[in-house]
Amino acid sequence: MRSLSTIFVAVSCAVSLTAAQTPSTAPPPPPPDVAAVPADAAKTSSGLASRMVTPGSGTDKVAPTDVVTVHYTAWTPDGKMFDSSRSRGTPSMFPLNRSLVGWRECVQLMTVGETRRCWLPENLAYQGQAGRPRGMVVFDIELLDTRTAPNVAPPDVKGPPDEAKRTASGLAYKVLKPGTGTRKPAQWDSVVVHYTGWTTDGKMFDSSVARGMPATLKLEDVIRGWTEGMQLMVEGERTRFWIPQTLAYKGEPGSPRGMLVFDIDLIKIN
Repeated sequence: MRSLSTIFVAVSCAVSLTAAQTPSTAPPPPPPDVAAVPADAAKTSSGLASRMVTPGSGTDKVAPTDVVTVHYTAWTPDGKMFDSSRSRGTPSMFPLNRSLVGWRECVQLMTVGETRRCWLPENLAYQGQAGRPRGMVVFDIELLDTRTAPNVAPPDVKGPPDEAKRTASGLAYKVLKPGTGTRKPAQWDSVVVHYTGWTTDGKMFDSSVARGMPATLKLEDVIRGWTEGMQLMVEGERTRFWIPQTLAYKGEPGSPRGMLVFDIDLIKIN
């Protein structure tokens, strides 16, 4: 093969990252201020109240159309937990604009790495929907990652910028987010990745992010530019690659032609 091959709560379209799954844990206890909004909470004109629990590690805010990766736990004011990604042991990833109105507003106040407690009044939560919690609900949200929606092409999609690195084969790349590991995959390894691919006119032609599920691939089975590029990465890294046609689909019928651009997250080396 030379190609790339429900949560109840917060969102209408959240997907668990099963490939990066960790063992489930005991449900977190309800916070002491779950029953009512505390005096020190920040309030917005919409009625949302929130309070930072743990500060983030950056300064960039989330855009309304971003795809976010989060851990969260949700309670009703009587302290009953009705959903938690932590108890399932895996974070959730979804387009922010497909979540609850109160979620959209609250998460846009956050930076990556931050945990925030949000009190959503019913009109910003489930709005009396049958089978859903009624009244105010409380969420603890940890923002693990945010990325531009895959249908929005990067500004340098037409060609590698001057700061991009280049290899002897013609592959160009730029690290977007440093990794957390030190191990690099070998050409025969299997890897778990998220990726989006564009043609140079900005058209997205494939995306695991859009599907909401990481892909598991063998590096010996993908296009040459992927095989070479993935061996430059470490786990946790996000890199943008500009892959010339000679390292991509080589003009094969039915495949994208010309140089291709990929944003790739190396989640795990199997």
